[in-house]
Amino acid sequence: MKSSIVKRCVLIGGHKTTVSLEEPFWTDLKQIAHAQQMTPSKLVTEIDGRREHGNLSSAIRLFVLHHFRVNRTRARRKRNQL
Repeated sequence: MKSSIVKRCVLIGGHKTTVSLEEPFWTDLKQIAHAQQMTPSKLVTEIDGRREHGNLSSAIRLFVLHHFRVNRTRARRKRNQL
């Protein structure tokens, strides 16, 4: 069975590192970076700088999850205000 984990190199502070994530997380990370007008590497650098524990891959997954949960909550509030 083929793994759904995809390894990609990103620059963090000018240093290359490999991050392993499932393809949907890579897709969402790129989408978030684009919406914030930054590169995925810049966004990963910010995520890395804010993480308190755990590995980088886990921090990215939690960031993506949090991003979409917050947006979902905002959309619900906006609908309820109409």
